[in-house]
Amino acid sequence: MRPDAGVEPDTGVEPGKGVGPDPGVPADTGVLTDIGVTTNIGVMTDTHVGSGSHAEPGTGVGSEGAPPTGATGPNLAGRGAPEGAVPGAGRRGGLSSRIAAYRGGYLPEERRALERALHSGELLGLAATNALELGIDISGLDAVLITGYPGTRASLWQQAGRAGRAGQGALVVLIARDEPLDTYLVHHPESIFATPVESTVLDPHNPYVLAPHLCAAAAEIPLTEADFDLFGPETGSLLRKLEERKLLRRRSTGWHWTRKERAADLTDIRGSGGRPVQVVEADTGRLLGTVDAAAAHTTVHEGAVHLHQGRTYVVRQLDLEDSAALVEEASPPWTTMARDTTSLAVLDTEAEVAWGQARLCFGSVEVTNQVVSYLRRRLITGEVLGESKLDLPPRTLRTRAVWWTVTEDQLDAARITPEILAGSLHAAEHAAIGILPLFATCDRWDIGGVSIALHPDTLLPTVFVYDGQPGGAGFAERAFHTARAWLTATRDAIAACECEAGCPSCIQSPKCGNANDPLHKRGAVRLLTELLRSAE
Repeated sequence: MRPDAGVEPDTGVEPGKGVGPDPGVPADTGVLTDIGVTTNIGVMTDTHVGSGSHAEPGTGVGSEGAPPTGATGPNLAGRGAPEGAVPGAGRRGGLSSRIAAYRGGYLPEERRALERALHSGELLGLAATNALELGIDISGLDAVLITGYPGTRASLWQQAGRAGRAGQGALVVLIARDEPLDTYLVHHPESIFATPVESTVLDPHNPYVLAPHLCAAAAEIPLTEADFDLFGPETGSLLRKLEERKLLRRRSTGWHWTRKERAADLTDIRGSGGRPVQVVEADTGRLLGTVDAAAAHTTVHEGAVHLHQGRTYVVRQLDLEDSAALVEEASPPWTTMARDTTSLAVLDTEAEVAWGQARLCFGSVEVTNQVVSYLRRRLITGEVLGESKLDLPPRTLRTRAVWWTVTEDQLDAARITPEILAGSLHAAEHAAIGILPLFATCDRWDIGGVSIALHPDTLLPTVFVYDGQPGGAGFAERAFHTARAWLTATRDAIAACECEAGCPSCIQSPKCGNANDPLHKRGAVRLLTELLRSAE
């Protein structure tokens, strides 16, 4: 979670990037009982970043909040769904007309209509993203289909628990995807059924988390120096910054909240913060929904194909200044996927462990990301039909990362030649990101990665995995402290896959905008084996 930009520490950087709401996935199948179908779909890229460099973006959680009041932009009169109407339902005959979609960014009236229809039996099923966990009351479902491991055991059992809440029998089915973690769990079911729910990972001293927390606390009762021990050693300096921004005022009785607005509204539990981008139908001015601000560059850029309740739209214009994306209904025979470039600079190394000649490190980094183009892919086959350039500003994220380096001698021992070095690093990075949710309470969309054959800060082949939230969320730190087990599981997952040269079950990534190239499966196994040989 993070505050509105107005209370962020004065770092001089733009809020970090995140993935916005997943597209709704209308199911067109005959279903004879109430089914909650949960999906975890995102559109992010892993793009080539210069010679021998590859990056997999980190992400946040999609927002389903309504647009802020007083937002400027197009005339939005007449927006939203009619009261009582079920969005997306009734356009097709038979049972398929009783299946609807749900994702973050729907308007409040749409969410309420879906909730009523599901409870009344008008709808038999709902195809939803994990946004269904917030803002809608689900009970009385008979069955849940979970398409892909949701990232944590906590989320898995929470989603499974949508069915059978009234005490009746229930059915829950997990359908594994072609991803490293799903493959690992299919072969190691004890990781789900014989392992307790994860310990929650949180960095309470992250200023992006602590700043709004202090404001909310001061709004309840003035903060005093006696409270500093409750909030950590950074409290004093952060309170001074909040004073400078005129969010808090110091008086004899302590620090007081100074504004009329609710301090609790500085934190958005549904998204990564920032002003949502309104998705507006250009010809009518009707508001279709919103997209998380951090996701706008990748999901509603000019030319992007946008899905809403089973209808397809193409983005005509993205106005970042007014936070609005103008769309028109269309049915192009393609989907779109944004491509970006990512660079990473090491700001501070906070911890370092020697693994023989290799080094395992944890610290602060600055990630610069810019969406530069998008691909048009043919429906069904995924064939690339063309690429269009985009002119969007770069976004900068200061966060925490774990990274490891290897030396030339280690590369020789692992039989990694210059021709396969980039592919070996890239494959290890993909698989490590896919496996990390087994050790930290995160989803692969919450973390990002960069691999480079010669990083300018380390002067060695380096693989980075970083938190996708400003200031860090604790995922990379957990990875650092469990690195031996994490990277061992990563190597084992790659080696156990029966494919010849790499597939989505081991080293290919759904976020890779570089067409998962180059990747070298056997090189990644040998590289990780050599890295772990001297691990403490």
